[in-house]
Amino acid sequence: MTTTLITGANKGLGHETARRLTALGHTVYLGARNVERGAAAAASLGARFVQLDVTEEASVAAAVATIEADGGLDVLVNNAGIEVRSPEGAIIGAAELTADVMREVFETNVFGLVRVTHAFLPLLERSAAPVVVNVSSSLASLAHAGKGYPGVAYPTSKTAVNMLTVQFAKAFPRMRINAVEPGYTATDLNQREGTQTVEQGAEIIVRMAQLRPDGPTGGYFDVSGPLPW
Repeated sequence: MTTTLITGANKGLGHETARRLTALGHTVYLGARNVERGAAAAASLGARFVQLDVTEEASVAAAVATIEADGGLDVLVNNAGIEVRSPEGAIIGAAELTADVMREVFETNVFGLVRVTHAFLPLLERSAAPVVVNVSSSLASLAHAGKGYPGVAYPTSKTAVNMLTVQFAKAFPRMRINAVEPGYTATDLNQREGTQTVEQGAEIIVRMAQLRPDGPTGGYFDVSGPLPW
């Protein structure tokens, strides 16, 4: 059994992943910005709560210290992510896109992922079977970029996540580091517009969080297998 940290886990895909892994017997740290909501979510699952805002250095450093003091970390699930919409709830397309919107999305989805991964690398390197799961999206695929969703900031951020996945996997060959596409899941991120449940969406995250040392690394997967970059 592993010790796993899941960022952004007080609801949605992160919460369901925490529920599944806890039920399987893993020790799970449920990371969340809001202390009250995060602690309540962790208590309901039998998980451990750790306050974690991926956009704040001090918060991440405190989470590292807490988990290190408790014995270390085997699996990191970088799940925290945002999508920014207009005040009316509309997807922001290329014509309306501003640098401020890009910066806001990247601060959580890209810089936050790097901040957390970098901070926890020393703990992961001490694990016998370290694993990192980066929650991406099919919208990150350049092969499929001309289809459907008109937004720019969110897909671009997830394409950056895919490249980070490849580069970290190359730099740390002993770790299993992969990007996953949960599918179009009904969560607060997309205003509950997704067409599948969190139980369905969490399947690939849970699967990749339990990889053995001989599992794939540097890949991009959904429940059916590898995706085109």
